[in-house]
Amino acid sequence: MSMTLEKAEAAVKAAKEKAVELGTLMNIAIVDAGANLTAFVHMDGAWLGSIDISQKKAKTARYFDMPTGEIGKLSQPGGSLYNIEHSNGGLITFPGGIPINGADGTVIGAIGVSGSTVENDHAVAQAGVDAIS
Repeated sequence: MSMTLEKAEAAVKAAKEKAVELGTLMNIAIVDAGANLTAFVHMDGAWLGSIDISQKKAKTARYFDMPTGEIGKLSQPGGSLYNIEHSNGGLITFPGGIPINGADGTVIGAIGVSGSTVENDHAVAQAGVDAIS
């Protein structure tokens, strides 16, 4: 099981639909198991600065196989992952990045979403995951 372009496009489509439902504009990135960009969409009018953030959220979620919000909790001062965001060329440690598992439970990639509140970013990312999991 792997992240195919067909799966990545289905995740982007579902995430984009959720963004429209929430009335927000997003950047949505899908990476494969090797953290390589597989699909990306920049909705018209979405923040340009969020392009990089969405891609880094996807990579962060894949690098550590956990949601970026969870990494954020562990990376607070005194936490076991404090300062991890400075590794790997820069990580994002707030919600909006979620690993994507295949049918057998193996991580096949991740989604990263940025362009609104972290709550909306996470909801849009979850919609993408749910569409192909």
